Amino acid sequence: MMKRIPYNDDWLFAPLGSIFESAGDQNKQRVTLPHDAMLAGGRSKDGSDGSSVGYFSSGAWQYKKSFEVPEQWADKRVVFEFEGVYRDAMVYINGAYAGQHSYGYSRFYIPANPYLDYGQTNTITVECRAHRDSRWYSGAGMIRPVNLLVGDLVHITAVGPRVTPSVCGGDGTVEVDTDVVNDSVTTRTVTLETSILSADGKVCNTERTKATILAGETAGVHQRLYVADPALWDVEHPNLYRLEAKVLEEDAALDEASAEFGFRTLELDPRHGLRINAQPVKLRGACVHPDSGILGAATFDAAEERRVRLLKAAGFNAIRSSHNPLSRAMLEAADRVGMLVMDETFDMWHYSKNADDYSGRFEANWRQDTDAMVVRDYNHPSVILYSVGNEILESGDRFGARQARLLADEVRSLDSTRFVTSAINGAMAARDELMRIVAQSGSEKQGFNAILSTDDATNELMGRPEVGAVIEETAGALDVVGLNYGELRYQKDHKTHPNRIFVGSETFPSKIDRLWALVSELPYVLGDFTWTGWDYLGETGLGNPKYPGEEAPFAAPYPALTGNCGDIDIIGVRQPISYYREIVFGLRKAPYIAVEDPAHAENPAVPQGWSWSDAKASWNWDIAENTPVTVEVYADADEVALVLNGEEKARASVGEERNYMAKAVIPYLPGTLSAISYRNGEKVGETQLKTTGKPAEVRLSAFAPEHRELADDIKLVEISVLDADGQVCQDADLHISVSVFDGTLQGLGAGRSVTEESFLADSCTTYEGRALAAVRPGEGDCRIAVSAPGVPEATLDLS
Repeated sequence: MMKRIPYNDDWLFAPLGSIFESAGDQNKQRVTLPHDAMLAGGRSKDGSDGSSVGYFSSGAWQYKKSFEVPEQWADKRVVFEFEGVYRDAMVYINGAYAGQHSYGYSRFYIPANPYLDYGQTNTITVECRAHRDSRWYSGAGMIRPVNLLVGDLVHITAVGPRVTPSVCGGDGTVEVDTDVVNDSVTTRTVTLETSILSADGKVCNTERTKATILAGETAGVHQRLYVADPALWDVEHPNLYRLEAKVLEEDAALDEASAEFGFRTLELDPRHGLRINAQPVKLRGACVHPDSGILGAATFDAAEERRVRLLKAAGFNAIRSSHNPLSRAMLEAADRVGMLVMDETFDMWHYSKNADDYSGRFEANWRQDTDAMVVRDYNHPSVILYSVGNEILESGDRFGARQARLLADEVRSLDSTRFVTSAINGAMAARDELMRIVAQSGSEKQGFNAILSTDDATNELMGRPEVGAVIEETAGALDVVGLNYGELRYQKDHKTHPNRIFVGSETFPSKIDRLWALVSELPYVLGDFTWTGWDYLGETGLGNPKYPGEEAPFAAPYPALTGNCGDIDIIGVRQPISYYREIVFGLRKAPYIAVEDPAHAENPAVPQGWSWSDAKASWNWDIAENTPVTVEVYADADEVALVLNGEEKARASVGEERNYMAKAVIPYLPGTLSAISYRNGEKVGETQLKTTGKPAEVRLSAFAPEHRELADDIKLVEISVLDADGQVCQDADLHISVSVFDGTLQGLGAGRSVTEESFLADSCTTYEGRALAAVRPGEGDCRIAVSAPGVPEATLDLS
């Protein structure tokens, strides 16, 4: 039988020096994968790679592991499976070069047999490097899991069966293509037995097919199975089936493989937009970066599922992987939870955006890395769009357009069941011409991103005819034209290209009311993907509040850590913009209250580009009583009333300054502030903010993944500082200390966008009353304890 053995424990890790600087194993750190080497290196004001990567540093690193190879493996096929090594991985087995892989986000395989010493202790060494190669925090090292595959010489290829389900007349057809390899020296006749199981484990159908395979040959076995009245997969009903395949020889099992899949249909046209199972769907999309906050770029199943679940709870039904293929763990979570996916290949092709980025490896590797993504994604019903690039600089010339066509054709040759897009930034594609226009305005010193962060500049640049002209050929190679910050082109380009279908592949959060109106109105616009759904490390200060008359640099100085532009912060806490968006989407009936920072009352922040206002959902302010404060109320209503301690203080119309928002100035008094929303004079919703008391306890709550196989993964523990009434003390930032018994503290931190605290420390300061800990349980009774000055110690059993 092919065994997939997790190979994540007991690796030796160290920075990689020259051969004259190499240290003995005794000086190396023992780590468990996944592991982020860049996170381990810490941050600094000087000598780092700057704001784009959150002031972390480049480097080169080495991982080494010893393992026993039994004598009987000499008659087996042994392969290492790497889910992702960032970047330029070099793999050595027993000191011999065994293979390499340039891209940091795609799965790859290293055959081990030629280099193994059977019956002895063997070593595998992985070297990787990251040098100023990313526009965001990429992390580095063995950031995704590793598996050792051991199986018979006659076996199913490591990528497993390819499953193509379809539905017609209420019945399901499943076409299965399975490659069976004969690595033995004789011809073998085997039987491939394939079964389909429903979610409750019942066998729906089984097919057995014989195949004679010559020595050294790979046989592609095609099978068709039928399922009566299958349960369909969609975002509200993510029904999954399981396929199990066995290779049998005279009824003896040689190998087996499995895959999960879902029955669903996809249709696309400019009159109806996107339809899933014949029902129209608009994409309420979130762009997400690869890091997981306090875990850095290290990818854990439970953390990825938690991200998907929290994004869906916030109203999103789609995510875009920005700007690289999603992890296997997040794809599987999207399948289970019911989240649609736009999976993206690259942030650059031949033109570089950084000193040593993937562009130098693109020409030699683009086909294999594109194939790796599509082959891996094929069975996932959540994946509906493949994006072949993000803001590609050469997409505005004919040679770049040719490359777009080559990429799109490569994807279609592997998967004709999904649609191909690319996230085009028209201003970047036409940058030479547009920068001449910008120079004439005297604003070129701001930098291109800073210019595009203002509505007026974006509207001026994106709407120009030069943009439409330069993206013409690239857009023609796609099934869906993705536009970054280019919503002005929807109607302009539809007039000249009525068959063209669009998606807002990246958009400003501050414009979601107007953007969603366009999405709702125009059937040929599939949806909107905000930048970003979840905050991320690097691009520091991108979403910081913008105050009139104050210079707001695109890159905030050290110790700024995050982009500060997510609907959800890096530990999973929803921000006011998230609730505003939920109301715009029509998913929330109750109003939402947020209070603008009184410290900026004379010069309030204005939502612009990637930033929202500085408002917080708090009624705790360190100001004198009766000080005027500005209250924002988000509501799908005509007007709202603000009631403070039982007395109405103000009424305001919704939409005077911004759609779905009312503003009013009222005096600050501790107590209870209520917002009551009205439509046509009738009350339609109410919500409250209460002044909280002093911290009385720390409450711990562990995220519980629904998938039972994730039970042994890390535990995400939410830490909340509460008052005596059980309310979160948003104004109480306590310094907490964390102890873990029979386990390892993998990460600890809060959602603060500016900090010098390390996620690898055992203490941190809560932010607005919250923090998050990640724990790897040991083999016994794992427990976490959290202490803070003035409150009782809190403990939680994690076993």
